[in-house]
Amino acid sequence: MHKTEIHPDAIERIKERRGGKLHLFDTIDPARTALVVIDMQIAFMKPGLPSEVPMAREIVPNINRLAEALRDAGGTVAWVYNTFTDEILQEWSSFFGGTYAPEHAQKVLSQLKHGAEGHALWPDLDVRPDDMQVVKTRFSAFLPGASDIEARLREKGIETVAIVGTLTNVCCESSARDAMMRNFNVIMVADGNATYSDAIHNASLTSLSITFADVMTTDEMITRLAPASAAAAE
Repeated sequence: MHKTEIHPDAIERIKERRGGKLHLFDTIDPARTALVVIDMQIAFMKPGLPSEVPMAREIVPNINRLAEALRDAGGTVAWVYNTFTDEILQEWSSFFGGTYAPEHAQKVLSQLKHGAEGHALWPDLDVRPDDMQVVKTRFSAFLPGASDIEARLREKGIETVAIVGTLTNVCCESSARDAMMRNFNVIMVADGNATYSDAIHNASLTSLSITFADVMTTDEMITRLAPASAAAAE
């Protein structure tokens, strides 16, 4: 698990903006909240595959805990799949042609097509039949045109999204930024996100924490669900 350390300068600025508070949300209404699980697919999880993120395997228990807690409280769980076709090489050539060497781009692409081994979710994840399944074609699930998640969450009355998955600084951060700018409240679950190193993880969370998201641990989020779910049951 990453050792999360938000930079002290960021914490000071956050508290200034939030009236001395570190967190935006004292309680979380589960009926209006979705856990958005980004790219926890075999392509990013299995040892030896070209997009492997070893730390992603360590966050699986926390994601499962959050999913169970939110379902039990009446919330929504959405599993987001990074999905590519051969056309992506031309449609997104600024990435596949500019960032990756052609042979590496093909390796990554081949594992994230429908039907490929890497496209499926990691088998240790607790996925339920009533959970939402979402296909995205860019880093951000909330980039207009990249997926239909926004419309589907709006239909369910969702106002808050808690983002977990991999990579902290790429698809998860991109989704958090766009979700906030699409007028969702955003929680980044620090110990529910993974990338290649603590330094990269913390740089991403520090940047997001100032403007785009409330950064919480799994336990902090679950604790905040409890009062709202208890009130709803009365």
